[in-house]
Amino acid sequence: MKYLLCVVGFVVLLAIAGADGAGECGRNSPDMEAMKLIPCAEAASDENASVSRSCCLQIQKLGQNPKCLCAVMLSNTAKSSGANPEVAITIPKRCNLANRPVGYKCGPYTLP
Repeated sequence: MKYLLCVVGFVVLLAIAGADGAGECGRNSPDMEAMKLIPCAEAASDENASVSRSCCLQIQKLGQNPKCLCAVMLSNTAKSSGANPEVAITIPKRCNLANRPVGYKCGPYTLP
């Protein structure tokens, strides 16, 4: 009986852990991940603004998961911070990231 309870408990834990990691950005919501892009705020609203090194480092990390990167750029947090999605999607290119997800569709936008 104890063995059965342990197995059931383990299965429940796996189910909970799987549910937590099911989003575009794993365990964190796109809105939580967007908070990491505070250094990108000006560059995401003005295409002529320079992109800081700290912004590029965060974009490089997020760019390893294009689905998450898109979800973050289109998130409510990004929009409420004044980010323009059409400008924000140009940041990976403006950072000169060699391994950026060129051509990846972000909703109605395509990463250059």
